[in-house]
Amino acid sequence: MAEKRFQVLHKEGKLSTTKILVDTETGVNYLFVGEGYAGGLTVLLDKDGKPLITETGRYPL
Repeated sequence: MAEKRFQVLHKEGKLSTTKILVDTETGVNYLFVGEGYAGGLTVLLDKDGKPLITETGRYPL
């Protein structure tokens, strides 16, 4: 079975959910917010406005 491309780093909520995801190939972090049938996804940025990157191996597999 192929390894999952995205891993959940952090999750909050039940009905309204907030998740931080990491792309296991690039290390880029994303924020997902879901509310009912709606949701949104955006890249997380560091203080310089560049994508927030988690080093390989720093997230659960």
